[in-house]
Amino acid sequence: MSITADDVKAALAKVIDPNTGKDFVSSKSVKNIQVDGADVAFDLELGYPAKSQIALLRAAVVNGVKTIPGVGNVSVSVQVKILSHAVQRGLKVMPNVKNIIAVASGKGGVGKSTTAVNLALALAAEGASVGILDADIYGPSQPMMLGINARPDSVDGKTMEPLENHGVQVSSIGFMIDPDEPMVWRGPMVTQALQQLLEQTNWRNLDYLIVDMPPGTGDIQLTLSQKVPVTGAVIVTTPQDIALLDARKGLKMFEKVGIPIIGIVENMSTHICSNCGHTEAIFGHGGGEKMCKDFNVDFLGALPLTMSIREQTDSGRPTVVADPDGAVASVYKAIARKVAVKVAERAKDMTSKFPSIVVKND
Repeated sequence: MSITADDVKAALAKVIDPNTGKDFVSSKSVKNIQVDGADVAFDLELGYPAKSQIALLRAAVVNGVKTIPGVGNVSVSVQVKILSHAVQRGLKVMPNVKNIIAVASGKGGVGKSTTAVNLALALAAEGASVGILDADIYGPSQPMMLGINARPDSVDGKTMEPLENHGVQVSSIGFMIDPDEPMVWRGPMVTQALQQLLEQTNWRNLDYLIVDMPPGTGDIQLTLSQKVPVTGAVIVTTPQDIALLDARKGLKMFEKVGIPIIGIVENMSTHICSNCGHTEAIFGHGGGEKMCKDFNVDFLGALPLTMSIREQTDSGRPTVVADPDGAVASVYKAIARKVAVKVAERAKDMTSKFPSIVVKND
């Protein structure tokens, strides 16, 4: 009995992508099935970066197809195709940035910037083109965290080139001021600075731009929601009640302005003693997961409170770069994959498909 493309589809419909939880057929990842006698070839197209996962996924689909009786050689080409996804109504996706992801918190001191930089580095490690915008105008920390001490170049005198380290493009007000200089600016100047950093930086074909937001729900958050095309937001909190109280406010703000919540990261979830290894939930337990249930959003992961995360980030080599195969880096990478998958599941941006309609009165 000859093998058909339908046989291949039926076999692949039983293979689940561990990153999405869906089979490869219903997720429309299987493309260009070709059957030549007993030999089968097809493409596997992923909507999220998966450099570390490709061998695993290829083996899974090959084994799935080999369950077909009489099948011969199985050839699979795994490709990653990251698309632009829908943003707030009335805004258009930036031409050189496919997806903008805001990393936010209701209050300061919860490790939001550390989470943002490691998320960016983890996406880059998986093969994506990634940038990070330091939107905390009053307290920019990304230059130090990424080990960059330089001024951006401007070729035309109007725009600036992003600085780069560890494979990530970066723009920050911190590159243009003295480290000890306070930003004594009123709200309108701050929001204008944010827009200039975003729009006048020559981002180079980014799959993802991670925006490290300042804490709170003020002018910058409002500007971001009204004028910047955001694909989704990641909320960072700690388990303690006071942090969760403010995180809820941040989450509700994004909901009100039509920016979808990708999920919640619980930082400083447990403290691991550097001497004996004892683990203790010093800030409480389960607060982030309970918040996810209350608001019906995804729990992306929990990170420990360890000295190494602080030391590595302060040194300009965040955990994903400093200890890429370590336990904490693996948590950051798992969170990054979940974020990328959630973005890939969003509706695709169709604004570029439609022509602009201009009505003229003759």
